[in-house]
Amino acid sequence: MKKSSKMGIIQSIVKSSNMAAEGRVPIPSSVPVRGAHEHLLAGHRYLDVRTPEEFRQGHACGAINVPYMNRGMSKNPNFLEQVSSHFKQSDEILVGCQSGGRSFKATADLLDAGFTGVTDVAGGYTAWTQNGLPTQHS
Repeated sequence: MKKSSKMGIIQSIVKSSNMAAEGRVPIPSSVPVRGAHEHLLAGHRYLDVRTPEEFRQGHACGAINVPYMNRGMSKNPNFLEQVSSHFKQSDEILVGCQSGGRSFKATADLLDAGFTGVTDVAGGYTAWTQNGLPTQHS
């Protein structure tokens, strides 16, 4: 990697860190799938941000599907509005996807929009099934 590319990456990281320290960028917290399952049993709700096709193939029991990305993997422009139709900003929400990438971004967007009880599910549905946690199909 060129020295200028490394500097650009370092500057981006520092800028992001400074923004987070100033309170301008919410940093999502994550929970492993077993912890997420325990939270569900305690009354948290599960928001699955995968595509409808992925969701139909299987999901955590009781999950609500609001895709973060559209089929072509462009961001769903109505994501926050759709989530707000199912959840209050104060609800305790576990946000999961297939492997953790989309859910982490979705959790950050929800935090930025004022949702206070959102937590990313680390490892997503892949880790959920690998750990033998309960699923259902639509």
